Amino acid sequence: MSMSMMFLITTTITVVLIIISFWLPQTTPDTEKLSPYECGFDPLGTARLPFSLRFFLVAILFLLFDLEIALLLPIPWAMNQQPTTTVIWTSTIITLLTLGLVYEWMEGGLEWAE
Repeated sequence: MSMSMMFLITTTITVVLIIISFWLPQTTPDTEKLSPYECGFDPLGTARLPFSLRFFLVAILFLLFDLEIALLLPIPWAMNQQPTTTVIWTSTIITLLTLGLVYEWMEGGLEWAE
């Protein structure tokens, strides 16, 4: 199969799907979809609802500790290049994350209810 034939087939399929999506719109949208907020709060109430600060703390802690994945992903590749330096940096990152987790645990930052 030639490259031009594959291009023609994919273009045809794409155009057909676009035309179908315009012909079959959803005629009765859900009332939840029409509301201005999709976060679960009542859009007719006050906009000044008090938020739990503990929720934001746990969310930020999750993001912080979730970044370890991004920092630790290149370890297998780096172990082939510079094993000694990689072990030192990996140990440093894991130690800092562990100390941060222990600190938050001791301070009670990971508890939902008091």
